[in-house]
Amino acid sequence: MKLMSTGYVERGRTQQKQRTREALIAAARRLVAEGSTPTVEEAAAAALISRTTAYRYFASQAALLVAAHPEIDTRSLLPADASDDPAERLDAVLDAITEIIADTEPQQRTVLRLSLDPDPHIRAELPLRQGRAIGWITEALEPLRDQFGDEDLLTLVHAIRSAVGIEALVWLMDVAGHSKEEAVAIQRWSGRAMLAAACDPSGPRLPAPAPPPVG
Repeated sequence: MKLMSTGYVERGRTQQKQRTREALIAAARRLVAEGSTPTVEEAAAAALISRTTAYRYFASQAALLVAAHPEIDTRSLLPADASDDPAERLDAVLDAITEIIADTEPQQRTVLRLSLDPDPHIRAELPLRQGRAIGWITEALEPLRDQFGDEDLLTLVHAIRSAVGIEALVWLMDVAGHSKEEAVAIQRWSGRAMLAAACDPSGPRLPAPAPPPVG
């Protein structure tokens, strides 16, 4: 089951259909930003589009909310004149990731809630599970690949990702009681500290990858 099918949009009167789809997504984003988790019907009402028409674009609430998630098409967070220094590159990426998450916190929380859905098909389609942040962090640390090797570099990327994201922001704010600004600063510090520790010859070694299952 695919959540985000564009087949209907691609058949006939594509420009008009694209505008309708974008209006539904924009309405859903507004509603999420206001603190709700809109259904397809609620987004349709907010966009002044009929319920029947809306369901031609989004067959379920999950499909709509996934489409409304921000920054889906972002391929790189590095500036055009990015440094070759891994620490500077990671700084730029961490700043961008945490800014995106902080600026779109309601949408990010909505997708995080969906990630707990018992339906594995819904979970598989979510942006949280598509590895975008992994790709951004990996690109930042690419100059270290020869030094670390593929496995250790991926372990470091995963460690940094575990400290940077909506999951960490929610814990820092809702459980630890930090303000959003404090939570963002802690996430950025954590990522930078992990890189510094990994690059320090006297520091703790990166954990070895788990062996593959036997049998």
